[in-house]
Amino acid sequence: MNLVLHLRAAFVATLLLMGMQLVQAADDNGRALTIAKQNACLGCHAVNKKIVGPSFRDVAAKYKNNLGANIFLKNKIQKGGSGSWGVVPMPANIKLSDAELSLLTSWILQGAPDDN
Repeated sequence: MNLVLHLRAAFVATLLLMGMQLVQAADDNGRALTIAKQNACLGCHAVNKKIVGPSFRDVAAKYKNNLGANIFLKNKIQKGGSGSWGVVPMPANIKLSDAELSLLTSWILQGAPDDN
């Protein structure tokens, strides 16, 4: 009986932890979208269609199996450049903090999920 109570408590704790992780992921997704909106990313990129630059989902698909993608994209977002998706240059985003760059990059590499 004591084992059953421990297992039940462990199961409930696991469910709570999973729920908290889902809430955190949704919060991070919302913050990343806000960063993208506040820094004019959505003027050239959309979640699921090409505008001037590629969609965030196309970026995620291109770099899906690239272990260096996170660092590469953080650098590309911060410093700008051209050549990865054509000749139109992407402007630098030098005012973004490292934490904002990390959050935005992670969100893009996940396909820019929108949990709203």
